[in-house]
Amino acid sequence: MSIKLASWNVNGIRSVLNKGALQSYLDESNPDIICLQETKAQEDQVDFDFGELGYYEYWNSAVRKGYSGTAIFTKIKPLSVTYGIGIEDHDQEGRVITLEFADYYLVTVYTPNAKRDLTRLEYRQVWEDDFLAYLNTLNSVKPIMFCGDLNVAHQEIDLANPKTNTKNAGFTIEERTKFSQVIEAGYVDVFRYRNPEVTGAYTWWSYMNKARQRNVGWRIDYFVVSPNIIDRIHDVKIRPEVMGSDHCPIEIEIGE
Repeated sequence: MSIKLASWNVNGIRSVLNKGALQSYLDESNPDIICLQETKAQEDQVDFDFGELGYYEYWNSAVRKGYSGTAIFTKIKPLSVTYGIGIEDHDQEGRVITLEFADYYLVTVYTPNAKRDLTRLEYRQVWEDDFLAYLNTLNSVKPIMFCGDLNVAHQEIDLANPKTNTKNAGFTIEERTKFSQVIEAGYVDVFRYRNPEVTGAYTWWSYMNKARQRNVGWRIDYFVVSPNIIDRIHDVKIRPEVMGSDHCPIEIEIGE
């Protein structure tokens, strides 16, 4: 038996619901667990009953309305649920939810964007250190999987135009180094582990200049796992044909 997990930055859950895009994706893909980022809504602002589809719902909305936010909908009831990483300075923006299952933790994360002028780069570096420390604490108890919009293309292979983006948010040396530290800590980028040489595999495209039609994109959405469960991952997919957001869903299947 395997479990399908999906992750999608929906760039506004009310928007993808109004378009029918999320409903269509859930109907077609039918993930056992779906993690959403950038929900941009409080739970009571969303007029859709995911419970009717068999999901338990867990929301972590930002204090600031219409901003950031994450959610997880799961058909498998978790043993426990944690919101945030336990640091008040970081936990105002609804960026992290952790579900505990019998043999692993599942974490969804929406990593802070450094902003176009990089005004949030310094804060982001602190956030990344604290988030990695949080992951390590969980991993000392049982294996982890984390997924979401990490707002970084790790290597040149992970975006269409690396040379012209070396000083831009999402591809600065500082952001890439922080992700390298996650890998150096032993965690595994599932897609790149399975597809070390694949090019043109992106999860986000600008709305400008027909970037998606031309596949001028970035791979900034990830599943990352503890090394002792990488062999349980049967499949990993990027779903660029699924529309509704400037990101597309990513999926993995994990076996017993």
